[in-house]
Amino acid sequence: VLPVGGIKEKILAAKRAEIREIILSEDNRKDIEDIDAKYVKGMRFYYVTEMIDVVKHALLKEKVEHALQVA
Repeated sequence: VLPVGGIKEKILAAKRAEIREIILSEDNRKDIEDIDAKYVKGMRFYYVTEMIDVVKHALLKEKVEHALQVA
């Protein structure tokens, strides 16, 4: 998993969209630490190095109620 740029802008956009959990490359940890705490308050960050870690954090183990049916 590679780092990305523009983290502060992405985090602010996520917060406006009420997204509270973010998966980032471990290499982006320093970018989050550089952001004023008031902007990341209430958010949870998962730092990953391998794609399998992304899958573990992104997918739910339990079934979703009222799942969409694709025709």
